[in-house]
Amino acid sequence: MRKSVSVPNGVMEVDWMLFGELCRALALRVAHEYQPEVVLGVAKAGVIPGVVVASIMQCDFASMVVTRKEADADPVLVIGPPPTIRGRRVLIVDETCNTGSTMRLALSEVNALKPSQVKTAVSFKTGKYAPDYHAFETGSFIILPWDREIIQDGQLVTRPDYAARLDALG
Repeated sequence: MRKSVSVPNGVMEVDWMLFGELCRALALRVAHEYQPEVVLGVAKAGVIPGVVVASIMQCDFASMVVTRKEADADPVLVIGPPPTIRGRRVLIVDETCNTGSTMRLALSEVNALKPSQVKTAVSFKTGKYAPDYHAFETGSFIILPWDREIIQDGQLVTRPDYAARLDALG
Protein backbone atom coordinates (compact mmCIF):
# COMPACT_ATOMS: atom_id res chain seq x y z
CA MET A 1 0.00 0.00 0.00
CA ARG A 2 1.16 3.54 -0.71
CA LYS A 3 2.30 5.73 2.14
CA SER A 4 -0.37 8.21 3.26
CA VAL A 5 -0.05 11.94 3.02
CA SER A 6 0.40 13.59 6.39
CA VAL A 7 -0.66 17.12 7.26
CA PRO A 8 0.70 19.21 10.12
CA ASN A 9 -1.11 19.45 13.44
CA GLY A 10 -3.96 21.92 13.59
CA VAL A 11 -7.50 21.61 12.31
CA MET A 12 -8.49 19.82 9.12
CA GLU A 13 -11.92 20.84 7.88
CA VAL A 14 -13.26 18.19 5.52
CA ASP A 15 -15.94 19.20 3.01
CA TRP A 16 -18.28 16.80 1.22
CA MET A 17 -16.17 16.75 -1.96
CA LEU A 18 -13.01 15.75 -0.07
CA PHE A 19 -15.00 13.21 1.92
CA GLY A 20 -16.18 11.61 -1.34
CA GLU A 21 -12.62 11.44 -2.66
CA LEU A 22 -11.41 9.86 0.58
CA CYS A 23 -14.13 7.20 0.36
CA ARG A 24 -13.16 6.40 -3.23
CA ALA A 25 -9.48 6.21 -2.24
CA LEU A 26 -10.30 3.93 0.69
CA ALA A 27 -12.43 1.63 -1.48
CA LEU A 28 -9.64 1.39 -4.07
CA ARG A 29 -7.02 0.58 -1.43
CA VAL A 30 -9.18 -2.17 -0.01
CA ALA A 31 -10.12 -3.56 -3.45
CA HIS A 32 -6.47 -4.05 -4.42
CA GLU A 33 -6.07 -6.69 -1.69
CA TYR A 34 -9.44 -7.68 -0.27
CA GLN A 35 -12.97 -8.33 -1.50
CA PRO A 36 -15.39 -8.03 1.43
CA GLU A 37 -18.85 -9.50 1.18
CA VAL A 38 -20.16 -7.09 3.79
CA VAL A 39 -18.98 -3.71 5.04
CA LEU A 40 -19.77 -3.15 8.71
CA GLY A 41 -19.92 0.53 9.67
CA VAL A 42 -19.28 1.49 13.29
CA ALA A 43 -22.01 3.96 14.26
CA LYS A 44 -22.29 6.80 14.38
CA ALA A 45 -19.68 8.39 12.16
CA GLY A 46 -18.26 5.16 10.68
CA VAL A 47 -21.62 4.37 9.10
CA ILE A 48 -21.26 7.28 6.68
CA PRO A 49 -17.95 6.24 5.05
CA GLY A 50 -18.94 2.59 5.49
CA VAL A 51 -22.09 2.85 3.41
CA VAL A 52 -20.26 4.82 0.70
CA VAL A 53 -17.44 2.24 0.55
CA ALA A 54 -19.99 -0.60 0.45
CA SER A 55 -21.79 1.11 -2.43
CA ILE A 56 -18.58 1.66 -4.39
CA MET A 57 -17.47 -1.94 -3.77
CA GLN A 58 -20.95 -3.30 -4.57
CA CYS A 59 -21.29 -5.33 -1.40
CA ASP A 60 -23.72 -5.60 1.50
CA PHE A 61 -23.75 -3.07 4.33
CA ALA A 62 -24.55 -3.51 8.01
CA SER A 63 -23.78 -1.55 11.14
CA MET A 64 -23.00 -1.89 14.81
CA VAL A 65 -23.19 0.79 17.49
CA VAL A 66 -20.36 1.71 19.83
CA THR A 67 -20.41 4.78 22.07
CA ARG A 68 -18.41 6.54 24.73
CA LYS A 69 -20.06 8.06 27.81
CA GLU A 70 -17.32 10.73 27.86
CA ALA A 71 -14.57 11.70 25.42
CA ASP A 72 -11.78 9.85 27.27
CA ALA A 73 -13.91 6.89 28.43
CA ASP A 74 -13.58 3.36 27.09
CA PRO A 75 -15.94 2.53 24.23
CA VAL A 76 -19.08 0.58 25.09
CA LEU A 77 -21.02 -1.74 22.79
CA VAL A 78 -24.63 -0.63 22.33
CA ILE A 79 -25.70 -2.87 19.42
CA GLY A 80 -23.46 -5.65 18.14
CA PRO A 81 -22.85 -6.78 14.58
CA PRO A 82 -25.61 -8.79 12.92
CA PRO A 83 -25.38 -12.59 12.94
CA THR A 84 -25.52 -12.55 9.11
CA ILE A 85 -21.76 -11.83 9.04
CA ARG A 86 -21.03 -15.41 10.16
CA GLY A 87 -18.88 -17.17 7.57
CA ARG A 88 -18.52 -14.05 5.40
CA ARG A 89 -15.62 -11.71 4.53
CA VAL A 90 -16.16 -8.56 6.60
CA LEU A 91 -14.64 -5.09 6.37
CA ILE A 92 -15.13 -3.01 9.54
CA VAL A 93 -15.17 0.73 8.73
CA ASP A 94 -14.92 3.66 11.13
CA GLU A 95 -14.27 7.32 10.44
CA THR A 96 -11.11 7.75 12.55
CA CYS A 97 -8.74 5.56 14.48
CA ASN A 98 -6.44 6.88 17.18
CA THR A 99 -5.88 4.54 20.13
CA GLY A 100 -7.67 1.63 18.47
CA SER A 101 -9.95 0.98 21.45
CA THR A 102 -13.14 1.23 19.38
CA MET A 103 -11.69 -0.89 16.58
CA ARG A 104 -10.46 -3.55 19.02
CA LEU A 105 -13.94 -3.73 20.58
CA ALA A 106 -15.53 -4.00 17.13
CA LEU A 107 -13.04 -6.70 16.08
CA SER A 108 -13.73 -8.71 19.23
CA GLU A 109 -17.48 -8.60 18.64
CA VAL A 110 -17.14 -9.45 14.94
CA ASN A 111 -14.70 -12.31 15.57
CA ALA A 112 -17.11 -13.81 18.12
CA LEU A 113 -19.53 -14.36 15.21
CA LYS A 114 -16.89 -16.30 13.26
CA PRO A 115 -16.63 -14.50 9.93
CA SER A 116 -14.49 -16.22 7.30
CA GLN A 117 -12.14 -13.21 7.31
CA VAL A 118 -12.15 -9.69 8.77
CA LYS A 119 -10.19 -6.55 7.88
CA THR A 120 -10.39 -3.00 9.23
CA ALA A 121 -10.47 0.37 7.47
CA VAL A 122 -10.80 4.03 8.46
CA SER A 123 -11.04 7.29 6.63
CA PHE A 124 -8.50 8.93 8.96
CA LYS A 125 -5.64 7.30 10.84
CA THR A 126 -4.91 9.77 13.63
CA GLY A 127 -2.75 7.80 16.06
CA LYS A 128 -0.48 4.81 16.53
CA TYR A 129 -3.10 2.11 16.02
CA ALA A 130 -2.80 0.73 12.49
CA PRO A 131 -5.98 -0.50 10.82
CA ASP A 132 -5.51 -2.68 7.75
CA TYR A 133 -6.44 0.24 5.47
CA HIS A 134 -6.77 4.00 5.78
CA ALA A 135 -7.39 6.81 3.31
CA PHE A 136 -5.52 9.61 5.06
CA GLU A 137 -3.10 9.97 7.96
CA THR A 138 -3.01 13.14 10.04
CA GLY A 139 -2.33 14.44 13.52
CA SER A 140 -4.82 17.24 12.96
CA PHE A 141 -8.15 17.71 14.68
CA ILE A 142 -10.71 16.67 12.06
CA ILE A 143 -13.99 18.44 11.45
CA LEU A 144 -16.23 16.25 9.32
CA PRO A 145 -18.94 17.79 7.10
CA TRP A 146 -21.81 16.00 8.86
CA ASP A 147 -20.45 16.88 12.28
CA ARG A 148 -19.66 20.59 11.92
CA GLU A 149 -23.11 21.96 12.66
CA ILE A 150 -25.78 21.02 15.18
CA ILE A 151 -29.25 22.30 15.93
CA GLN A 152 -29.61 24.50 19.00
CA ASP A 153 -32.84 26.35 19.74
CA GLY A 154 -34.12 25.43 16.28
CA GLN A 155 -31.10 26.93 14.50
CA LEU A 156 -28.12 25.34 12.77
CA VAL A 157 -24.96 26.49 14.57
CA THR A 158 -21.33 25.43 14.54
CA ARG A 159 -20.77 22.88 17.30
CA PRO A 160 -19.57 24.82 20.35
CA ASP A 161 -16.50 22.62 20.85
CA TYR A 162 -15.55 23.04 17.18
CA ALA A 163 -16.19 26.80 17.29
CA ALA A 164 -13.89 27.10 20.32
CA ARG A 165 -11.19 25.08 18.54
CA LEU A 166 -11.45 27.22 15.42
CA ASP A 167 -11.44 30.46 17.42
CA ALA A 168 -8.31 29.35 19.29
CA LEU A 169 -6.49 29.01 15.97
CA GLY A 170 -7.37 32.59 15.07
